Amino acid sequence: MPDWRREFKRLEGAYAPATLRAYYTDVQKFTDYCDVEGLQPFPANAHTVCNFIAAQGEGLRPGSVRRCLCAIRKIHLLLRLPDPTADEDVNLAMRRLRRTKLGRPRQAKGMTRAHLEQCLAVQPDSPWGLRNRALLSLGYDLLTRRSELVALMTDDIEFRNDGTLRAMIRRGKTDPFGMGRIGFTSRRSAQMVREWLAWRGGDIAPLFCGIYRGKAINRSLETTKVKLIVKEAVTAAGLPPEEVAEFSSHSLRVGAAQELLRAGFDTAAIMRAGGWRSTNVLARYLEFAEHNVWETR
Repeated sequence: MPDWRREFKRLEGAYAPATLRAYYTDVQKFTDYCDVEGLQPFPANAHTVCNFIAAQGEGLRPGSVRRCLCAIRKIHLLLRLPDPTADEDVNLAMRRLRRTKLGRPRQAKGMTRAHLEQCLAVQPDSPWGLRNRALLSLGYDLLTRRSELVALMTDDIEFRNDGTLRAMIRRGKTDPFGMGRIGFTSRRSAQMVREWLAWRGGDIAPLFCGIYRGKAINRSLETTKVKLIVKEAVTAAGLPPEEVAEFSSHSLRVGAAQELLRAGFDTAAIMRAGGWRSTNVLARYLEFAEHNVWETR
């Protein structure tokens, strides 16, 4: 069997580390399946891929199986082998899976303005509280993903004369080549960032850094830390456990988009604020917004 792990090294630098990890995991899943079934993974034929889809569909959502197909396609291209996922039988197998596993894609619960107010109010009067207040409020205003939020550098923000902030988000999930986007914040977020920076000091590159024994350290937060901060905040705010479970770091982005819709902003303004390029993707974020167009009628 070809050394597919060595071939994957060719992708380094061309794709985000998270994408490479996903590709690696999914190809490993496919090769493990082939080993158990006594099938040849490289080159795979359409019949093998169809059986793989059916087997994975028992425990995975269609979107996760589709991601596996992307990885299978990529490794075959790297090995310069015919792509088995292009076969029409594979397309039909995916359509069958989607029809048998109906259901909405899971989405993080949106952190509404009311939720945000509660989360900010319960932050402790400590360096950690200063940082977390600024992080939550800024992440909400900029509609950032957690990777974008922890990647912000101190030099990426600019305090404006009107009391707000201007931020440069240099790279995101849908911006792999770092074209960047500009975001703006409320005066409250700007003030919270000022208070955090006043304690943190000006000689640290990451905007949001770790704190060790009461001192700021010159190292960006991990993306997993953002999720933990959100979970701890909604728990401290007194939300019931079943509701807390629905929140994630993505709740800031989801909730802010939904609040902008409720506030009457049009699609172009919301897409501009959150860096969306597709109205279809934005529509998914807004799907569960508590927005009744008839409430004033």
